[in-house]
Amino acid sequence: MTAPGGRKRPLATLLAANAVSITGNSLTLIGVPWFALDTTGSPGKAGLVAFCAALPVLVSAIAGGPVIDRLGRRRVSIASDLVCALALAAIPLLHRAGALEFWMLCALMALNGLCHAPGEMARHVLVPDLAERAGTSLPRAASLYDAVSRGARMAGAAAAGLLVAFMGAETVLLLDAATFGLSALLVGAGLRGVRSAEPVRDGPRLSPARYRADLREGYAFLFRARLLLGITVMVMVTNGLSQSWSAVLLPVHAQEQLGGPAAQGLLVSVFGGCALVGALLYGAVGERFGRRAVFTAGFLVGGAPPYVVAALTDTTAPLLVTVAAAGFGVGVLNPILTTVMYEQVPDGLRSRVMGASTAGVLLTTPLGGLAAGLLVERVGLTATLLGIGGLYFLATLAPLVFPAWREMDKPPERDEPPAPPGATRADGPVSRPESPTPGPAPAPGGTPPRR
Repeated sequence: MTAPGGRKRPLATLLAANAVSITGNSLTLIGVPWFALDTTGSPGKAGLVAFCAALPVLVSAIAGGPVIDRLGRRRVSIASDLVCALALAAIPLLHRAGALEFWMLCALMALNGLCHAPGEMARHVLVPDLAERAGTSLPRAASLYDAVSRGARMAGAAAAGLLVAFMGAETVLLLDAATFGLSALLVGAGLRGVRSAEPVRDGPRLSPARYRADLREGYAFLFRARLLLGITVMVMVTNGLSQSWSAVLLPVHAQEQLGGPAAQGLLVSVFGGCALVGALLYGAVGERFGRRAVFTAGFLVGGAPPYVVAALTDTTAPLLVTVAAAGFGVGVLNPILTTVMYEQVPDGLRSRVMGASTAGVLLTTPLGGLAAGLLVERVGLTATLLGIGGLYFLATLAPLVFPAWREMDKPPERDEPPAPPGATRADGPVSRPESPTPGPAPAPGGTPPRR
């Protein structure tokens, strides 16, 4: 008989590994744009680097869902983290050796993006199984997963801003590589023997025809579910707009008007800290309120205001207050989304629908940083901030306009389709109908407004 602590350990390990990985993501979020700005001096080139990093994430999300279960979620997570560690470490090492060309920077960030999404997806789809094993409810597990990620993002951003300011962007990238290595070690040791993390055994052989059928099945489910499709489209738009903020607009604003990377790190960490509070609060009392109303209010507060305030001020204090409020609003979003998705997507389709939805929400992300960089060079920072903020506001009205969003407050009504014939993991069946599972992810790591 497994001890209670032993049943909770895999979930705790997953949360710890994801926290380490998200901390590294925060280092990248600040370190790479500043490295690009320092070495090229061009917002346009910084946007191109962001494009090269984001496009492969989309490609891997589109194509990777059907193979994650076959290879094993644990193996995919480990391999993803190790490749990302090597790619990020290569950037400062090549630069110090005087061998780093701009195309190499783009290629290494593309490799990082290609391998990053499958690892996060593999960890994310494990949450329902590990929560059930630990005896934790899905809404509480979703809030805990998001809260831990938010806390890691806050700590990583604060550290990255200070490290870039005092030690340089190269040091940040080396530390980022180390975090990916640590995440791989945690997953490798802590999820060994967990059934849902192991490869599928004895199912239909993975052939090109089987792969295409699995891929179609995931997309077909997503397109049939009106609410999940609406969520995917809305977050697709906001993710692209948010990428412009994190990859170009905030670094340029910090460089030109706020005093440098330390101010950027402060803003991102305050945003993350308030989002952490919002996620924890929703986990504690959120089930008492209607999801659609809370979700809409959170997005309206957390979406457009930072862009508008940044356009109208050249000091840190007003923007700091605004991003604090925005973070609190954004903090309630992921627990709501992931709970809805866990309820509506059957276990046997988990990775396939997750891959389809992740691809959808990332569709505009590669263009966000690229477009922002070009717009800043052509029309200026203020006009770009106001224009993107206006688009963000229009996107956040979707839950109030389209009827499909009313389903967010309804209990799920679905039948579990069977898993593929004979499909099992290493020590048991893939599908357990009693365990609701995630559908469209806001983004890898569960982060809708990716600032």
